[in-house]
Amino acid sequence: MDCPCCVSPKRRRLLGSVSAIAAGMMAGLPALAAQPSTAAAGTGKPLSIDIHAHYYSESFLGLLGGEGKQFGGHFFRNDDSFTFQTPAGGLGPLPMKFIDVEQRVRDMDNSGVDVQAISLSVPMVYWADRTLNAKLARAWNTAASDVHRKHPTRFVVLATLPMLNANDAIDELEFAAGLPGVRGIYMGTNINNRDLDDPLFSPIFKRIEQLNLPIFLHPQQTVGGARLADFYLSNLLGNPFDTAIAASHLILGGVLDKYPALHFSLPHAGGALPILVGRIDAGWSMRSETKRVAQKPSSYLRRFSYDTISHSGPTLDFLIRNIGADRLVLGSDYCFDMGYEQPVRFLDRLALPDDQKRMVVGGNAARLLNL
Repeated sequence: MDCPCCVSPKRRRLLGSVSAIAAGMMAGLPALAAQPSTAAAGTGKPLSIDIHAHYYSESFLGLLGGEGKQFGGHFFRNDDSFTFQTPAGGLGPLPMKFIDVEQRVRDMDNSGVDVQAISLSVPMVYWADRTLNAKLARAWNTAASDVHRKHPTRFVVLATLPMLNANDAIDELEFAAGLPGVRGIYMGTNINNRDLDDPLFSPIFKRIEQLNLPIFLHPQQTVGGARLADFYLSNLLGNPFDTAIAASHLILGGVLDKYPALHFSLPHAGGALPILVGRIDAGWSMRSETKRVAQKPSSYLRRFSYDTISHSGPTLDFLIRNIGADRLVLGSDYCFDMGYEQPVRFLDRLALPDDQKRMVVGGNAARLLNL
């Protein structure tokens, strides 16, 4: 972390152990293979790192509801909750612990989470004009870094970028990469309905790769339209299918070939991608339009990591058997209703050897986030 002088000796020892782990990965294994994460001092329990945890800052929401009004933005709050709406989506009422970091820390303590990698969620910063999108990204990144400064042992940051303009995105990337606590980039599975193999994003991906930062994806403006309007299907089905679409564009569109050192992390256990990859392989073997890549799509599955938010032990077992425990990272989706209140305890339903459990709970994320 960035402020060792500000942390307690106990936390300093703990973070030093994490750094040693990140530096001592087993030679010869694939890029993300990691030694088990460190044990919390005196407990024997692995350090837990939640890579899927959302945060909204007052500065971001103030801009959304202020300057954002001319673009359809709206923000309302009371003592207990807040609500917002934009052309790219809205949410609410949401509990204030999305904003209140002290409440968040208490929840983390109660759920056994030692570190959160905080990220923006819907509506991202792809819905206004260039000026406001850049302001929104700067406001959120600065506020999130301040959260890290105040709690350097509990939070790291996945920065957001105004992706609709490559120059603006790279400018913000250069700024954010220098902020204390920033350990990766967060972006939508689509960018205002543009898929991630769009040439617009090539220079952004190139610079992210040069900076050696992982990219974490999250669904927004998902597929399905009116057919998924009922029964919360826009989330229950739309999110995992949008993740699969994004990953398929990264594979078949050649992005992973073009940027071989670039790592993407998929939410919701990879969505529908892992279970459908056999069908995608079959299409690659039969259809000429899939031949932009020389290798079958399933060979790229280990280019991704996958969070644990599957709501299904058998699904995680499937991922471990077919992709590997070294590609699974802890997630909670804090603090949405479709997330986990006890992300560490959820893993108890898996019959994991201790070394693999330590990987999933925190070792893989420590490697990925360069802690």
